[in-house]
Amino acid sequence: MTDAPDPSSAAGEGGAADTAGAPLDPAQDDQAAPKKKVTPRRVVRWTAAVLGALVLVAAVIVFAPFGYLVAMGSGQPPATIAATGGDGLWIGHMWVDGREDEANVTELAATVKADGIKDVFVHDGPLNDDGTLPVQLDPKAAWFVTTFHKDAPGVRVQAWLGQEIGTGPGVLDLADKATQARIVASVKYALDVQGFDGVHFDMEPVPSGNWGYVQLLEQVHSVTTHQHKFLSISADQIEPAAGMMALGDAIAGHAHFWSSGYLHQLAGLVNEVALMDYDTWIPTSPAYAGYTRMETRIALRAMPVGVHLLIGLPAYAPNPPTHDSGETVPAAITGVRLALGSGTPANVGVALYVDFAATLGDWQAYEDGWVKVLHPSSSPEALPEMPPLG
Repeated sequence: MTDAPDPSSAAGEGGAADTAGAPLDPAQDDQAAPKKKVTPRRVVRWTAAVLGALVLVAAVIVFAPFGYLVAMGSGQPPATIAATGGDGLWIGHMWVDGREDEANVTELAATVKADGIKDVFVHDGPLNDDGTLPVQLDPKAAWFVTTFHKDAPGVRVQAWLGQEIGTGPGVLDLADKATQARIVASVKYALDVQGFDGVHFDMEPVPSGNWGYVQLLEQVHSVTTHQHKFLSISADQIEPAAGMMALGDAIAGHAHFWSSGYLHQLAGLVNEVALMDYDTWIPTSPAYAGYTRMETRIALRAMPVGVHLLIGLPAYAPNPPTHDSGETVPAAITGVRLALGSGTPANVGVALYVDFAATLGDWQAYEDGWVKVLHPSSSPEALPEMPPLG
């Protein structure tokens, strides 16, 4: 602590009078504290300072979460996989429109069996915008199901049905009762006439909380349960943190995230959920692995008891910026394995999207990083690269 100055010394040696309370001379005040002029140079400096601060804030907002994802995805997965397995595979329309022959079906079935894939989602749509199924586009559907069952008994063959969701012409209105009824009729046709073991819905983009989708699944679940058939859905990514839904939807330009509560609600109406863990806009593999780790954990917590979860693997060519070169099958598998750890096996598998775009490298990464680790005694052979869907 320092001593306070002596008030009596304020007058100085010359004994100047105390001026406290006296009015200031404006001229003297201007001389003592001249006003700063607003010059162009000063405006430039102020503008640069403000912009710099904004850039710093933006960098913190962007790179802090990005760094967190990189850290989440940079660990070493356990030597074993704590999963029940039972994987999935989306396959294209060529299998039901006559472009593939019996030899190709046999080869597909052999790989599916070797890899432990339990569900094959066959593109049997898309549905018309009124909910009807354009059966003229899939004349070989029943033949494919029968032929595939012969070569791979016990593997579920599900009709993959979907359409763009919205209101107006050209899209499917899930809130319309007549449309819902026609979709249910399409489901019955796929099960009763085409012989599928179940139905897999891929409706996009479904906004989180959409009640029409809940109503539709309730009706279809009643049908599949009565017939002892399977019902599954593709699920949007789950909001990774509070407040991210609006941001994600704004960046994507459409509904992009579901809440975990909405996922739980829909999962309670189906037998299986396939999380579409791709088109994430994430440019690097470590960050994508971290994101997949996070999404897998959230999705597992949202699954009701007995509902099987599949994590979708991006087996298709990069398409920046939504699906960048860092979004790969190996990175996705790393994220899933990190999420599962080495504890009690979870009711989860992975699913390759999609056969006609998957490369030999994608298949090898799936088999080396997942199948051979989950089933060490197996020695699957990679499926030859499929021709593009034409």
